[in-house]
Amino acid sequence: MSIGSDAWIRRMATEHGLIEPFVDSQVKQGADGTRAISFGLSSYGYDVRCADEFLVFTNLHSTTVDPKDFDERNFEKMNGSVCTIPPNSFALARTVEYFRLPRDVLAICLGKSTYARCGIIVNVTPLEPEWEGHVTLEFSNTTNLPARIYAGEGVAQILFLRADEDCEVSYADRQGKYQGQKGVTLPKA
Repeated sequence: MSIGSDAWIRRMATEHGLIEPFVDSQVKQGADGTRAISFGLSSYGYDVRCADEFLVFTNLHSTTVDPKDFDERNFEKMNGSVCTIPPNSFALARTVEYFRLPRDVLAICLGKSTYARCGIIVNVTPLEPEWEGHVTLEFSNTTNLPARIYAGEGVAQILFLRADEDCEVSYADRQGKYQGQKGVTLPKA
């Protein structure tokens, strides 16, 4: 097993559609010229951006959180360049980027230190071989204060682990329930 370098990620993105849209270098400025939390290609990974679609957790309806029977009323939908997460709560979002993993690659997502130092934890499960879609991101606000997430800016880093051989059964072979997801995707039983 080896980790994908910047050259490998660039080649896989441009020749095989690994990441779309693909940003070929670290970007530290927003479209309006203001300072941004960096995103794009790094030495051994890719810093993904958060899209402007958010689902913010609410206990307004006092329902039970059940992964086998999830009640969509647990979330308030919002769009915008900034999402404010209530204290000790969380929000779901998605990446701007769409991913197509090869059969011999597993990807792991880790939060960026800028958010971690503010008490905001990014949680994403591994991206399995031959999975494709927008990555659903979970942001936990571990503080007792409101916390902000910025759309269009870096929120997490994806590391690509390349196996020495192809897996026997990929996510596509299993017809995984989150295959091809677009937008923020809620739990499916």
